[in-house]
Amino acid sequence: MDTSTSVSGSSAANSEITSSTQYSQSRARRAAWGSFVGAVVDWYDFLLYGIVAALVFNTEFFPQVSPTMGTLAAFGTFGVGFLFRPLGGMVFGHFGDKLGRKRMLMITVWMMGISTALIGLLPSFDSVGWWAPVMLVLLRAVQGFAVGGEWGGAALLAVESAPKKRKAFYSSGVQIGFGVGLLLATGSVSLVSHYTSNEDFINWGWRLPFLFSLVLVAIAWWIRNGMDESQEFEANKTLHERPRKSASSRSLRRCARTPKPSC
Repeated sequence: MDTSTSVSGSSAANSEITSSTQYSQSRARRAAWGSFVGAVVDWYDFLLYGIVAALVFNTEFFPQVSPTMGTLAAFGTFGVGFLFRPLGGMVFGHFGDKLGRKRMLMITVWMMGISTALIGLLPSFDSVGWWAPVMLVLLRAVQGFAVGGEWGGAALLAVESAPKKRKAFYSSGVQIGFGVGLLLATGSVSLVSHYTSNEDFINWGWRLPFLFSLVLVAIAWWIRNGMDESQEFEANKTLHERPRKSASSRSLRRCARTPKPSC
């Protein structure tokens, strides 16, 4: 009796939530736009590191070794970001399922932007010795951690907010953001190197594209702040909360009907 009632009640709640989840075009567009812009910023930051590593990091952070070894060490730090991407995906995916997609994406975009700007402010090896490459590796790990959480979270938010027959289209901005971010990163380095001498670019010019990340992050945060939480996440959260409330209510009613010593 209780089992059949529970199953029918759960089915009714499920159908009720499904029918009440309305996918408005404006809400879907905001989610898709926010996912796209955030992906652009995160990939700009992530790939900018690789471009500058090939040009500057061997002399700025690894001058104590040969030029060849310095270049290999610079690209080794670039690879650290890829090692931390899966970890970021798992951690932010876990908390995204519990706390919401939007909240995690607000964190990832700021985490990426701040770590990128700090790379632009790092002292060189000549100033602080081996602390410079150590801090570089740590900030690169944070970048990888952030972009790992961004990739899955942005795609999920766009898919879950989109109309049923347009999910693939609305989530495509996450992949497009990769290409746009790469173009921005390449363009910013090319622009700075064009208007500075080779010496100035190595001394301070390379830092400007990293600091520019804060401007992009502020824009992405403003756009994402206007997004709504994923409708599917809200519906599933409501669906999982109802059985717990129902079970708690049934336990209280049984306890009220049972003599006190048995309770």
